[in-house]
Amino acid sequence: MPKIEGIRVANYRVLRDITLGKLWSTQKADPLTPMTVVIGRNGVGKSSLLDAFGFLSDCLKLGVEEACHVHGRGGFQRIRSQGSAGPIEFQVCYRQGSTARPITYELAIDTDSAGRPYVARERMSQRRKGQRHGKLVSFLTMSDGRGLAWKGGAHEPEAVALSDKRRLAIATLGALKQHPRISSVRRFLEVLNVHGDNLGNVVQFMERQHRSRFRGIVQRIADRVPGIDSIDTAQSSDGRLLLRFNDQGFEDPFYAPQVPDGTRKLFAYLLMLEDPSPSFICVKEPENGLHHKSLEVVAREFRRHSTKRRDASQFFVTTHHPCFVDALSPNETWILEKGEDGFAKARRASDDRIVESMTEEGLTLGNLWYSDYLD
Repeated sequence: MPKIEGIRVANYRVLRDITLGKLWSTQKADPLTPMTVVIGRNGVGKSSLLDAFGFLSDCLKLGVEEACHVHGRGGFQRIRSQGSAGPIEFQVCYRQGSTARPITYELAIDTDSAGRPYVARERMSQRRKGQRHGKLVSFLTMSDGRGLAWKGGAHEPEAVALSDKRRLAIATLGALKQHPRISSVRRFLEVLNVHGDNLGNVVQFMERQHRSRFRGIVQRIADRVPGIDSIDTAQSSDGRLLLRFNDQGFEDPFYAPQVPDGTRKLFAYLLMLEDPSPSFICVKEPENGLHHKSLEVVAREFRRHSTKRRDASQFFVTTHHPCFVDALSPNETWILEKGEDGFAKARRASDDRIVESMTEEGLTLGNLWYSDYLD
């Protein structure tokens, strides 16, 4: 399964310049863990960090100008860090598999003379095969819609000119078989922005494509949802697949819209973990609508899923709840906080030796956070 080892975001809302994990320029840093959780007070940039992943995906699918406006972003000037005159920048260190060489993708978005956002720079690079140290070698370099791209194992590049400099080069070149490395990053970015509002569609897909497994899947989920005896499906008169929850205290089942939000949300999380196609999964505040004891189940299931096999999904979570943080280790936990300039700063809990020592003695991170040791 592809994994993000590190990401840098610059000039995106409150994220003036933050780095999480390992980049080619920070080789001594540890990469992001299979489950990475970000905590912090209100207004420090947790939502902006999650939206940055969605923004990258929207840039790929829609182009940078439209990506600046969708989902209520309000345009380039609204999302560029206040007081900044530089471009919005992203750097993602990505590894296709555990033994693959990391790929670095860099993107800079600025405005032209008419004030419209465009792709100012785009670059992809990787170390040569067998090389563990030294400079990266670029296989895509773009500036203002023009640049060079290297096909497969070719030694000489081809000139590239895009008809629309508001579109990412990887959106076009990544669709071609001649550029497998660009294609791999394109496919990865395509799955970054998943909103999770299509539970019915997911259920129908799972039932149709994995019918032999589906009944076992929903029963395993029912066993982990408090108060539910079983979950099954029924066909509506117009052909839709309906979820039925059989509550322990009632003779007649409840259909999904009648079930409490927390139960449906827990079901959605557990169903997501049964998806046979692993991906990069962002979850904002899993505690909303859930009983605090259910958070231990969610955190445990997220970690189990992210580490149980080589092709597991990678999780990126933000939370405000100490009960969820109780289930974490210091190297999985990042703290966002505001600096004196009003912009976000990021640090890993494991970088604090006092915190490390306390958790080694048996104290939980949630208790330490509640007691202001992490703020």
